[in-house]
Amino acid sequence: MTQSLQKPDAERILRQVPFDHGFHFTENGKYTGVTAASLEEFASKLETIDIHSVDFHYPRGDFQKWIEDTLGDRELADRMCYIKPDVSGEKLRAQLLRIVQKRLTELKSLKWTETKGI
Repeated sequence: MTQSLQKPDAERILRQVPFDHGFHFTENGKYTGVTAASLEEFASKLETIDIHSVDFHYPRGDFQKWIEDTLGDRELADRMCYIKPDVSGEKLRAQLLRIVQKRLTELKSLKWTETKGI
C-alpha cells in the first residue's frame, strides 16, 4: 500500500460519485445499462458484467483511467496495468477482481484504523 495514503485519501477514493461520473459499462459500443458509482460498486459489477464488456474496456485502459481520474486512486490504476496483455475472459476478470478487492480491503482498513485512533 502507498505509505503516503491517509484517511482523507481513502475516504475520497471510497466515496460515491454522481451517476454521470460513474463507470458506464459498454459492450459492442452500446451501454449495458450497468454503472458503478464507487469502487465498491465497481468490484460488485465487475463480478457479474458480461465478459465481453471486461474484454472491451480493459485493453483500452478504461478501468484504469476512471479509477485514476475520477476516484483519484493512481496506485490501483497502476496495479491493474501489471496484468499481462494476452490475458482475457474469465482469467482477466479474476485478476482484476483480486486486485480491486485487495485495494478495497486496504482502503477500508486504513479508514477504520484511523477512525478508531489505532
